[in-house]
Parts: sequence; structure tokens; C-alpha cells
Amino acid sequence: MVHVTGESRYQRLLMAPSLDEIVAAEHPVRVIDAFVATLDLRDLKFGKVEAESTGRPPYHPGDLLKLYIYGYLNQMRSSRRLERECVRNLEVHWLVNRITPAFKTIADFRRDHVAAITGVCRAFMQFCRGQSLYGGELVAIDGSKIEAVASRKKVLTPALLEKRAAALDAKIAEYLAAMDEADRQEAATEAGPTDVARALAVLQAKRDTVQAQAKALAGAGLSQTVTSEPDARLMKTARHGHQVAYNAQSAVDGKHGLIAAFDLTRDCNDQTQLLPMAQAAKESLAVETLTVVADTGYSNGTQGQACAEAGITAVVPRQTVVNPKNADLFSRDAFTYDPARDCWTCPAGEILTLVSVSQPEQKNTYATPACAACAIKVQCTRGKRRKVTRHFHEDAREAMHRRAVEDPGWMQRRRELVEHPFGIIKWMMGYPRFLLRGRRKAKAELALMVLAFNLKRTIATRGVPLLLAALQPTPAGP
Repeated sequence: MVHVTGESRYQRLLMAPSLDEIVAAEHPVRVIDAFVATLDLRDLKFGKVEAESTGRPPYHPGDLLKLYIYGYLNQMRSSRRLERECVRNLEVHWLVNRITPAFKTIADFRRDHVAAITGVCRAFMQFCRGQSLYGGELVAIDGSKIEAVASRKKVLTPALLEKRAAALDAKIAEYLAAMDEADRQEAATEAGPTDVARALAVLQAKRDTVQAQAKALAGAGLSQTVTSEPDARLMKTARHGHQVAYNAQSAVDGKHGLIAAFDLTRDCNDQTQLLPMAQAAKESLAVETLTVVADTGYSNGTQGQACAEAGITAVVPRQTVVNPKNADLFSRDAFTYDPARDCWTCPAGEILTLVSVSQPEQKNTYATPACAACAIKVQCTRGKRRKVTRHFHEDAREAMHRRAVEDPGWMQRRRELVEHPFGIIKWMMGYPRFLLRGRRKAKAELALMVLAFNLKRTIATRGVPLLLAALQPTPAGP
């Protein structure tokens, strides 16, 4: 028996196959080529669509766009990696007609066309809508933290600046004491008087910098800032503790699991994202009404009320109401609210009436003077009296919660729809971290990943032949 052997690498071919023969007719790379061919690159604000009459000829933006879409679809985001693929990858040879741009050219294209790249992602969503790939009835919303370029060492907080200032003050005091001792003894110190004075000046300059940073932070009313990437925030991530990151939001349609809307925010939680994402999905799907399902992180009465007014039915369970510091005391769930009388009834049967209204916090506070003589006060509060708060739009929040608990299938459906795309997107990223600095540029990267996910999903749903047929230009009439 002998092994299976191939052809000799030195064998000359009289009739070499063309690139088009090498790439299979149903290869996904053909969908990328056909989709980009349908785009009006000038309308999307890509540069160098028309070459200048003088100077060095530029690469066509369509070719560089195809290269990036292919890269993000195949876990290749680095411009240096894409440069290598242009030399050795036959699929890339076919896609970009064997051009070999340098990595700097590739990187500059992504950096300089962030708005246009985002527009390309939205154009593919419009194509999917035209092909009836979106159901337009149910959308699941979720968020995920994705690390930014900046390091945690670049995060400044009031507490950190105070700690640095105290350390510098202590060091300055040591140098001043050393200089005083040298003056008294009229002898040179180990470092020398001149060296000590120079070091003292450096420390004082650092102290002034820290003081200026603390003043700027307080003046802006910020609890933190990242010096190398001000758009990012220090956030708690699922597996890597606190990291400098962005909060990526997605709205996934219920028909085929395609992403219908996305955004990149600097909010550390999802409390204010329900309405913006629901409205973005509604506009993307071009529907009048929409059902939106999300997890407890989106539970917000104000947002729920606004969704109801916009024709959006929100299904969002609220967080369990507990006393984290006093777990053995009655929770708010033990109190009963009477909407007709606008009052609460406590476990002892006493009535809590309205005692204060907070417009900034959008809530009412209720209490009763009966707490002082209550027999079960020790089970209710350790203060003078028990207070219960109620948000202005608590009814909307409760309505969202009731929809979620009355049919547990909503939460199951949410998990099936919205958690899968983020898993695929982070797999495509390799290590889930943006390569571009700043929220605007990072959002363009997210757009490329959303586009790559939707491409994979539509290819799996419809297949390459049907997509190629749909992407063909419509023949002009007589």
C-alpha cells in the first residue's frame, strides 16, 4: 500500500485554473462581493470613490470595505493580519482582485470612515428588511460590556487623586526636612543640595498636576475619567472584574435572530437604555407597534411609561425588592398599595400616607406616626419609623413586571434570542476588546461585527444562491 500523494509543486500547468474557478460558486465570499456592489459608496460618504487626475492612484474604497467585512467575518481584525491575507489567501485574492495594500493603508481606511462603515451595516439591515428576514413583532434587548483600548491605570477618581496627593505631600515633606537638616549642618547630603532641590521641584509639579486633575473632575461633576480615552468608563464586567469598557447594546428580532438595532454607550448599567433601543428597533423595522422583552437591568418606570406612549409593549421583570442591610426586616412586598387612596397598608394594618414628594428623584415617600407604638416594629425597621417610597411611574413598571411573570416563556425567549449574538460577536473578536480608541470609532468596529453576524445568520437562513439572486441589480424597464 502507498500513501495518497498530491501533485508535485514543480509540475507546470498548461491550463491553470482562474481564481473564479478556485472559489466555489456557493462560497460566502461571493455574498460579500455582491452586497458591496449594491452600495452607493459616494452616498455613504466614502472617500476616493473617484480617483484624482493627478497623484498616486488610490485603492478603491469598495475593495478595502470588502477586505474588512471578510476579516471580521473570519476573526481577523488586525490590519497587519489583513495585509498578510492579501498575499497568501486565495479567497481574498478573488474578493479584492489581488491588490496588496499595506497595513497602514488598511488601518487608515477603517479609522477615516467610521460613519460610512456604520452606514454600511444599516444598509444591510435594510436589505434584510426588504427580504422579509425581520418579523417586526418581537425584539429582545440586551447589553454587554466590551473592553476599550485604554488601561485601568489611566482611570482617575476623586479617591485615587486624594491618595496620590497625600503620597506626594508626604514625599515633599521628607525632601523639605532633608534640606532643612542639610542647612543646619552646612554639609552636603548624599544626593547633594542641588539634586534635592531639583527632585523637590519635580514632586511639586506632579502635585500641581494632581490638584488640577482633581479640580477638573469636580468642576465637571464626574465620579471618574479615563485620561487616555475620556469616552470610556470603568465598568464591572462579567468575567474580568472592573475594566475600562463600553456598554454595547443590541436589539434582536424574533423571526430569524437577526440584529435589528445596536448602539455603544458609556453608561455603566442598562437603566436608561430600554426606550432608546426599543425606538431604534422600531425605526429600523419600520413598524407602528412592537413588543420588546428585556431582563431586570432594564426595569425603569419612566422608560416603561414612555414605551407605552410610543406604541411599544415592554416585557421587563423588576428586581426583587429586598433589604440588603437588614435582610430580617419586612421588605416592601409586605406592604399593600391602594391606588384609589394613594396610600400603603403595613403588615400591622396601619395606613402609610404621603409625607414628601421628590421631583428630582421622581418618587413619593409614605410614612405613618403609628410606628412608635407598633408591636411588631422590630420586624419592620430599626429607625424611628418605616418609610416606603413609590416611583411616579410605578404603575408602568409593575405592568412590565406582570407581563413577564404571567408568562415565563418571555424570559426563555429573551435568552434564546439576544444572548446568542453577543456570544458569536465576541467569538469573532477573539479577545473581546476594541482596537480603535474613542466611542465613535469603537462604534464603527461594533458595526462591522454586527454586519458580520447578520451576514453569517442570513447565509445560514437563506443560503448563498438565494442571497446572490436577491443582491443582483433589478433590470431596467423598457
